Amino acid sequence: MEIQIGNKIMEVTLLSKEGNKVKVDIDGKVYNVDVAMLQNGTCSLIHDGNSYNAKLIRESGDKHYRVSLNYSTYNIDMLDSQAKYMKMRRSAATAAEQADLVTAPMPCKIVSIYVKPGDVLHDGDTLLTMEAMKMQSNSKVSGDCVVKQVMVKEGDSVSVNQPLVKLELK
Repeated sequence: MEIQIGNKIMEVTLLSKEGNKVKVDIDGKVYNVDVAMLQNGTCSLIHDGNSYNAKLIRESGDKHYRVSLNYSTYNIDMLDSQAKYMKMRRSAATAAEQADLVTAPMPCKIVSIYVKPGDVLHDGDTLLTMEAMKMQSNSKVSGDCVVKQVMVKEGDSVSVNQPLVKLELK
């Protein structure tokens, strides 16, 4: 899973857990930590012979925490694939201009295609439906345009940033 602390995103993988002994990989570096959860969200950590106490406070939703450690406070978001996808969709929806090339926001399957070359589209028209993580979403245009080329077909599995539809902007 990925976690975001401020503007930094780190890949975190739990490698093993036996009792309080936890082995975790953070951005390719392996850490062996003794972790004990105490009352009121306090967490005791021992790493390389050093002891740390962290206060974990769950904020809005299940995936946002405020962590106090060594007189500093950090806001931490746990980014699963669905959360990353939704964040990308929200940022794409707020973009002011329609790009002339629509690409896949993440690895997904093309479920339905609603356009063909030559179709005239207007703000809000749907190009296609994608499915990722058992969740379907529509790709819509945010401005007037004409479909130049559809580069995928229904049932295709596509990778992140793969071109899907080429548009001529008006």
